[in-house]
Parts: sequence; C-alpha cells; structure tokens
Amino acid sequence: MKLTIREGPLLVRGFRFAGVACGIKPSGRPDLALIVSDRPATAAGAFTRNRVRAIAVELAAHHVRDGRARAVLVNSGNANACTGPAGERVARAACRQAAVALGIAPTDVLPCSTGKIGVPLPAVPMVRGIAEAVAALSPDGLWRAARAMMTTDAFPKVAARRLRIGGRTVTIAGLAKGAGMIAPDLATLLVCVVTDARIGAPALRALLADALAGSFNAITVDGDTSTNDTVLVLANGAAGAQPLARASRDGRRFGAALASVLGELADYVVADGEGATKRVRVTVRGARSGLGARRVARAIAGSLLVKTALYGADPNWGRIVCAAGYAGVPLTVERMTVRIAGVPVLRRGMPAPEASLRHAARAMRRHAFAIDVELGSGGRGAATITTSDLSPAYVRFNSAYST
Repeated sequence: MKLTIREGPLLVRGFRFAGVACGIKPSGRPDLALIVSDRPATAAGAFTRNRVRAIAVELAAHHVRDGRARAVLVNSGNANACTGPAGERVARAACRQAAVALGIAPTDVLPCSTGKIGVPLPAVPMVRGIAEAVAALSPDGLWRAARAMMTTDAFPKVAARRLRIGGRTVTIAGLAKGAGMIAPDLATLLVCVVTDARIGAPALRALLADALAGSFNAITVDGDTSTNDTVLVLANGAAGAQPLARASRDGRRFGAALASVLGELADYVVADGEGATKRVRVTVRGARSGLGARRVARAIAGSLLVKTALYGADPNWGRIVCAAGYAGVPLTVERMTVRIAGVPVLRRGMPAPEASLRHAARAMRRHAFAIDVELGSGGRGAATITTSDLSPAYVRFNSAYST
C-alpha cells in the first residue's frame, strides 16, 4: 500500500542521529543507524516473546535493565540471529566500539539488528560503519537514521508529537521499521522513541507497556513473531520540565502522546505489510471480557481466509463468523452482527440482502476500512486489532526471500 509521508526537519533536544551505508546490504543502501543522547537518559524496552532471540535482543534487554542508556545502534540487512559465538562476538564488539567513540559505557549502548536469520554479522563493515556513523551524528539526522533501519520497508516510518508540560515544550519522536513477519506480542519490528521529557525508569516502563497494548501488540500482517523484535524509549530531560509521575495529569498526557506516536507507527507498519493493499481495523464488542474480545479479534484479523477476502473485496461474512467461532470464546451466531465498512452484512444471525453485500464490496475497495463485530454475549468486553490483506505479492516476495 503506497503512503505519502511528508519529511521535514524534526529535532529532539539533546539527541543526535546518523544513518550510513557500511556494506552490510549488498545493495549499498544505508544499513547502520546510530541514535545518541548527549546526556544521561532514562530508558525502557520491550522485546520479542519468541524463545529464539537474536544476540542483539539479549544484549539490549540486559543493558536496559538498569533503566539507563545513552545510545541505540541499529544495523539492518542482517538479523545476527542463530549465529552462535561468532555473531555474539561481533555484537559485543560493536557495543564496545560505539561506547569508546562516544565516551560512554558499553552497557549504555542498546544494539538492534534486523534482516536475514542465520547469517553472522560481518565485523569489518560494522567497524567501518560505526566510525562513520559517530562522525556523521547530527541533530537533524533523524530521517537518515530511519532510512538506515529499513529492510523490506517501502518507506521510512517516523511519527512525532509535541505537548506543553510545566510551561515547557516536550517532544516525542519515534522511528520504526517493519513490513513482514508482523504479529501481536510486539510484532516484528524495531522501534526507537526519543523524548526530551524527564521521567523516571519505573514510570517510563509502565507507560511503555500501556502504549504497546493498543499499538504494536494490536496489529498483525502474517502471524509471525520475529527473533529480533525490540521497542526502546529514551528520555533525557533536556526540555527542562519537571519529572513526570505516571499518575499525574501531565504524566497521563505524556502517556497519551506516547501511545499516539506508537499507534501511528504501528499503522504505518501494517500499511507497509509486504504486498498489502488494504489496512483494516477489526473491532469486536459485546464479549464477556476484554480478553475474550481480544481473542476473537485476533482470530478474525489473523485468518488467511478473511485476509484473502479483504484483498478481493469480497464481503464474505461467513469467514468472519467462522474465525470468531474457533477463537475459543463463548458466543451464539444468532446474536452476532457484522458490519464491513459500516455496512451490515449480518444482523443478529441473519444475512443481509444482496444489495447490502454489493454496497460492502464497493466499500472494500478502499485502502482502509473497518470490520465491526458485535457478539451479543451480554458483556462489555471490546478489543481492536489492525490487520492487512494477503495478496499474491506477499507470496511472491516471501517465497524467494533467501534466494
């Protein structure tokens, strides 16, 4: 799905960025990003739930445990996953090299890798690239860093918000990559969010968890969760505002802005799903619990039959009801109502007239629309998952990814 994102100057006080080409990608495109806080920063992270984890994930999770960080180092074109001691040595050496060049501790460097699994990360390009990236650091380099994070992405993914806190303007900016291997429980992606707000580590961790629930833990493209998923947030306090408490009014406003940034980035990831032509928001209401609603929404959003129907603009409500039925949640089809793009196609278990189906089919040709399912189970549980369609282009791309 083609999107037009307007690129413009985006500065976050106390942060510098770089994106360079160091030779990891055979194409010669940018493949190493460096994000640096010029002052000590609070840090929080979330990582893949896949039990096969890349060494970069292991190191970043360990380094961020103390709630502090100064730099994020991202290489693209190589996941450095399942590469054994050789891959680990390169990852650790990269953290040390970046730390020495920046005058910080190696544990203050949070590494991220993305690309093909099972290929050791080459040491020589990394050494060269880190030196070049440190030399290229600039306050206005955020978009260059975003491009260097890309693998199969069709466009760089950047979102930002500004808000007033304690009489000061605070900026939150996020960079993301991700297009294929996208599923809930982080989705397959790398995300780095930087902010000049001042906030303690416990509050930042809690706000990140809150923001992930409705963003990167609520999308799916193909149901695969990667070995390298990482979301990081760095807050350096350079705006000069007072420290934020999670439960305070300003803390809640900051949390809402953070959630908005992550939500926008998550939408970009779904829109950029490999071969995707549609972005569809699946909302389920009327379940006995929120968990039940989420299970039904995930089943519908992840169904290959539903996703192919989305591609073909086919208002096949039977596939939606079928997916809801195998989610393991109590429901009765005679009480269900399904709307596609606002058009009722099933009303309390009764199929809609052919005219309504034709209307829904026309509406499904849009690039973005919604599926709304009312279970009628007498509860208030509700959940939303954003998904994409499944096109022949996805199969073509992923059938030859390694060759």
